[in-house]
Amino acid sequence: MTFPCTRMGAAVSLALLQMSGALAQEAPTQAAPDNDALQMNRVVVTGTAGGTSKMKSSVSLSTLEADTIAQAVPTSAADVLRSVPGVRSESSGGEGNANMTVRGVPISAGGSRYVQIQEDGLPVLQSGDFNFITPDAYVRIDGGLSHLEVVRGGSASTLATNAPGGIVNFIGKTGEEEGGSIGLTQGVDYDSTRIDAEYGGKLADRTRFFVGGFYRRGEGVRETGVTSEKGGQLRANVTREFDYGYLRVSLKHLNDRTPTALPVPVTVSNGRIATVDGIDPRTASFYSPYWVPDVTLDKNNRQVAHDVNDGMRVRSTTLGLEAQFDVGNGWKVTERLRKSVNSGRFIGVFAGNSGTVGDYVFATGPRSGQAYAGRAFAAVVFNTSIDDAGSIMSDTKLARTFQLAGGARVTATGGLYLANQDLGLTWNFNEYLMQASGDRPALLQTANATPGLVGPAFGACCSRAIDMEYKYRAPYVNVGYEAGPLNVDASLRHDRQSANGSANIATGARRYDPATVQRVDYNLSRNSYSVGANYRVSGALALFARASDGVAFNADRILFGAPLDGSAPVSINTVRQVEGGAKWRNGPLSAFVTLFHAKTRESNFEVTTQTSTANSYDAKGVEIEAAWRRGGFEVNGGLTLTDAEISATAPGSEALIGNSPRRQARAVYQLSSTYAIGKALVGASVVGTGKSWADDQHTIRMPAYRTVSAFANYPVSERVMLSLSANNLFNELGYTEVEGDGHAARAIAGRSIKASVKYTF
Repeated sequence: MTFPCTRMGAAVSLALLQMSGALAQEAPTQAAPDNDALQMNRVVVTGTAGGTSKMKSSVSLSTLEADTIAQAVPTSAADVLRSVPGVRSESSGGEGNANMTVRGVPISAGGSRYVQIQEDGLPVLQSGDFNFITPDAYVRIDGGLSHLEVVRGGSASTLATNAPGGIVNFIGKTGEEEGGSIGLTQGVDYDSTRIDAEYGGKLADRTRFFVGGFYRRGEGVRETGVTSEKGGQLRANVTREFDYGYLRVSLKHLNDRTPTALPVPVTVSNGRIATVDGIDPRTASFYSPYWVPDVTLDKNNRQVAHDVNDGMRVRSTTLGLEAQFDVGNGWKVTERLRKSVNSGRFIGVFAGNSGTVGDYVFATGPRSGQAYAGRAFAAVVFNTSIDDAGSIMSDTKLARTFQLAGGARVTATGGLYLANQDLGLTWNFNEYLMQASGDRPALLQTANATPGLVGPAFGACCSRAIDMEYKYRAPYVNVGYEAGPLNVDASLRHDRQSANGSANIATGARRYDPATVQRVDYNLSRNSYSVGANYRVSGALALFARASDGVAFNADRILFGAPLDGSAPVSINTVRQVEGGAKWRNGPLSAFVTLFHAKTRESNFEVTTQTSTANSYDAKGVEIEAAWRRGGFEVNGGLTLTDAEISATAPGSEALIGNSPRRQARAVYQLSSTYAIGKALVGASVVGTGKSWADDQHTIRMPAYRTVSAFANYPVSERVMLSLSANNLFNELGYTEVEGDGHAARAIAGRSIKASVKYTF
């Protein structure tokens, strides 16, 4: 296994060479928080049976505080994760529609199949790779966020369903700190205005509360020519403490509309990507004031019109309950329960080809009826109604710690996870002829009476009606042993999935026929395990190792293929991982190093190419997270080196064996720093991705890229803070995906600068 040498890798490696001296050191007292740059002593609850510190845990995990997240200047929840070592987050789709995974595990299509996105310990959606509806679409970063916990690999296989790769847990504030804030943020080089507010504190001696949210309006960071962003979020919770536990009730309401970015026309020559004149992949969206209503078919065979400029609209109302109580004799019971009502609509414009230069006539816009000599392309409107993505989820566990001789102890935990996840989708793909321009493009005349309309896209394949219910039942057990510097744990989970419902494809995209309904009724089950150990050599050094095996069940991506009525086998996706490493700190320097080996087997369906695949993958590598803090200066860095290959395929695709998986860069790195100058705080961060292949066949190369973000905070007074921040400061062009034939590609958004003022009270 060989890896490229990078400047980031050299810098982090030099820092880690000092670890050899830690073995001879006396165990120091616990470092003060100011010197614990990676928060090794912080207790984390994600991916653990009952909460443990990083120094005692045998998994790779990271924490990000709310202020650290803000300093990264993220444009979405998925963009936050680009700052986490070991996480691949292709945050080029806007506020949702991101693709993400963890080191060693592939992104073979869309979404986050192997990584579970959680809020306060429960999944946002039970499957991370539903078509057109990804969990990050229902997550917003605002003042209600306390911190983020991210687990890669390890115990995620047994402590969550459909999470063999890892868990990302957004944890909200609960009013533990009295006070609040109100802030105004304005785009400097783009049109957006946003108001944030939050407040928490005591209602009574043992009762506290928190309420917060945001509202925004504007065009957004990409050019649309219309108001593309409009909406906000409100969340609140009340916590009551008792002598032997606590009870918390929470509420969240999200109603937000944002643009979504899909691949735009490009050309490929000799494996290299080139932009098309008039279309900048960093800013183009193909929303425009010159669209006509997109008329589609609903499930009742009625014609319904929609505004293409509505983009991605999500609605979510959740009611949650969390409780923990000592029930006697050392037993502790914990319950998390959430009911979610989720819906919305996904409308995005996908480039069906790279376009053709010719003579056309404008059909809409101020030049309607006039001649147009230039490039035109097939603009395919992905118009999918999210009829129902509601769920009810419950995680109940019972735990007790048994004291043994010599100070050793055993903690036993048993739990039952239950979830009902609904999925109702109505797909419609219409093709239009559009001017190849990234700035308010117009539609061009066709033979159709509707301006610009060509007809149903992709051979009328994709007017689809889906009504599914997925039920999950998962008992699990975890046993942890601690004796002095040694921690050992083993866990087992039995996951069961029951799928019931129907799916249909409209005949010629004109009518749903009862005779073509596909009935779905099947049951699957699988056992997962995880075993790990952690040994604290000294107070400054710990070594750990873990082996795990987990499953991610398929959902709607296997519809319309093999029979799903129980008469034929149904494919599942599995991940086996072995990992081990060290955690170390010495004064202001901390480091977390993990060696990993992952084997993945999966089946998949890709919407844009209408193809099914069944591959196995093998990946080895190293993940490094390091931090240094001294006075007002702090540096954090991460480096993930991966050597991955396709190890097996379905019959007919054997030529792919030995190739690296699509979009898998050998090197991904992060580096950030902050510095206090008097009262001001300034900082910058760099996130980089090495070159990779855009396709499994290795015909198109995606170049390496790195983005720089920066911020400056200045307190005008004790209560008033001014901030100026920039994402992708140098306007880097970075491609995250390319269509297999090279006609279209998606890229990260270009430079965006914003200014804000915040009043704290």
